[in-house]
Amino acid sequence: MNIHWMELFLLILASFRLTRLIVFDQITEFIRGIFLEEVKEQNKDGQIEVYIVPKSGKIRGFFGELISCYWCTGVWVAIFLTILYYFFPSICEPFVLVFAIAGAASLIEAVLQRLFVE
Repeated sequence: MNIHWMELFLLILASFRLTRLIVFDQITEFIRGIFLEEVKEQNKDGQIEVYIVPKSGKIRGFFGELISCYWCTGVWVAIFLTILYYFFPSICEPFVLVFAIAGAASLIEAVLQRLFVE
């Protein structure tokens, strides 16, 4: 497999953005709700702490463990994008480009927030 550095860079950005979309973004919370549940506990100071834990069951538990780990999800997203890009480049390229642009924009926003807000 011969890949140009720009294609690799776009795949990296797309993988980053798609992983964050699955693991953290509010728009996909309904998907995470199928596999994860919130457990609320009161700490010694009387404050409520919320923990995200995988639901029980073999399938829901597996996917719950997977999407509760940013690094794990990132590996599977990278595998999925690489296979899709390798076997179906004409279908995959527009999606990779959109997610890469969104990924770069989110990185720029994070840098600007750190520089000017904090």
